[in-house]
Amino acid sequence: MFVVIRFKVGESAQGEFAERLAAAVEVLSRQKGFVAARTGRNVDDPELLALSMEWENVGSYRRALSPYEVKMVAVPLLSQAVDEPTAYESLEPAHLP
Repeated sequence: MFVVIRFKVGESAQGEFAERLAAAVEVLSRQKGFVAARTGRNVDDPELLALSMEWENVGSYRRALSPYEVKMVAVPLLSQAVDEPTAYESLEPAHLP
């Protein structure tokens, strides 16, 4: 499964935000079930940033948010995300409508 989390961050605050985002990815990457992560900036709206992560399954993603270190480093950052669903199941191309 994969997760897409978007953030609206003013350009002047992006340097500090990028440091916090890197720290959050680092602590999450040490959790069981983590596969990969990518961060990026929207090409049409430079204030829209995204964190995309891949996890073995939804349970491992949800459990990864529980450890104390994650709650201290990642959860405060994640709470600044755009309020929208973030977890997605992967679909094989043959199953797409």
